[in-house]
Amino acid sequence: MSLLEVSSVDLEKSAAPEVPARAGGRGKAALRWSRHVVTEPSLLISYLWVALMVVATFVPTLFTGRDPLAQDADALLLAPSLAHPFGTDDLGRDQFTRMVHGTSLSVQAAVIAVLLGLVSGALIGLVAGAVGGWVDSVLMRVMDVMLAVPSLIVSLAIISALGHGVLNIAIAIGINSTAGFARLMRSEVLKVATSKYVEASVFAGHGYAYRLFRHVVPNASRSVLAAATMEIGTAILTVAALSFLGLGAPPPTPEWGLLVSEGRTFIATQWWLSLLPGLVITLSVVAIYRIGRSLNRGRTSVVA
Repeated sequence: MSLLEVSSVDLEKSAAPEVPARAGGRGKAALRWSRHVVTEPSLLISYLWVALMVVATFVPTLFTGRDPLAQDADALLLAPSLAHPFGTDDLGRDQFTRMVHGTSLSVQAAVIAVLLGLVSGALIGLVAGAVGGWVDSVLMRVMDVMLAVPSLIVSLAIISALGHGVLNIAIAIGINSTAGFARLMRSEVLKVATSKYVEASVFAGHGYAYRLFRHVVPNASRSVLAAATMEIGTAILTVAALSFLGLGAPPPTPEWGLLVSEGRTFIATQWWLSLLPGLVITLSVVAIYRIGRSLNRGRTSVVA
């Protein structure tokens, strides 16, 4: 018997079941969230930074009108200036333009990776937590094996099998993150399944499927989605790291990790070629992680 099948004895122990806040409280929750964002500078800056990343991902021409692949023999290895905020590389290409256009590739790869890991991991965790028994044991032992192997080694193995490219990097990262999402989803399912309002749902005569998809899945998904937000930052960092190693997009494609890698040749004299792209990557990861932490702290139960 799974945890969603509650006995009548258990029901008698819960004379006053606790029910999550309903839709009427959502407006107040949204108001509290907006006040929290406005009154906390670091969180506000994080949201603004992520908003700029989203705009750069879909409409990079709003930030720069230059061609990221255009070369200029008269502007080789220029230092940062008003004309070239991030300087130029050894081919005269504007680094700021390449950084902006590279946002699309890096962010999209990270989002694809997290979506892949989130969907697959959440399904595995949901099945393990809802069914229980030997199914739970087998699935979780497989997830334990995946967690035991260093993620970088698994990523390198998958990329070696699939070939180089940003999409293959995203697939490798998504497979790596599956185990973490699965264990988190299972944990949340087990916690929600023993709550008072699920017991009340049994008392009201609701079926197994109703309890699972009306109560358990929505409420268990809150923590998983908050974790997915933070995982996007980790995925961006991993995509950049693998691209730095030469496993991502081939030159001259603008990509964040590749920009850092190309600048390391001139690190002693033109340090900004690697430092500035690396700084953007760091700020992006920190901003996304900050938002994820805020969502995780402020999560509330969805409608029961």
